[in-house]
Amino acid sequence: MSTPLIVLVGPMGVGKSTVGQLLAERLGTGYRDTDEDIVAAQRRTIAEIFVDEGESAFRSLEKEAVRTALTEHDGVLALGGGAVLDADTRTLLTGRRVVYLSMDVEEAVRRTGLNAARPLLAVNPRKQWRELMEARRHLYEEVATAVVATDGRAPEEVTRAVLDALELKEA
Repeated sequence: MSTPLIVLVGPMGVGKSTVGQLLAERLGTGYRDTDEDIVAAQRRTIAEIFVDEGESAFRSLEKEAVRTALTEHDGVLALGGGAVLDADTRTLLTGRRVVYLSMDVEEAVRRTGLNAARPLLAVNPRKQWRELMEARRHLYEEVATAVVATDGRAPEEVTRAVLDALELKEA
């Protein structure tokens, strides 16, 4: 059984995929994203899963995707924004290098436009994003080994901050 070198958590649009890929390159390891795993296995988008089957069905798929990735992948792993909602998932993250990439609502608006392609933000996106963060922030912090703010930083700066926070050297 392997374990990821780094697990990235945080809200949608924070840059987990971009930073994760940069970290993997710098550390000479692989990159994996559980949202991409779900899309590949289901052969449909996350938004389609939400519409067709609802959030609880998606969360069940997500929980299994995270469990699988945590046992199979030894590189950099990015989890979907809501993965930390599951208590079993949070337990599985115990003792691992988990980095919470954080950002405020204005940064989220700038990066994502808080658009309707994100199923949980379809109506009044700013308000819904704030509510999601109020519900999730403490969970991100609970599982995190380190917290790295991404506001106003380029992906390369965030990558460097993650490496520094975890005291990891580039390959």
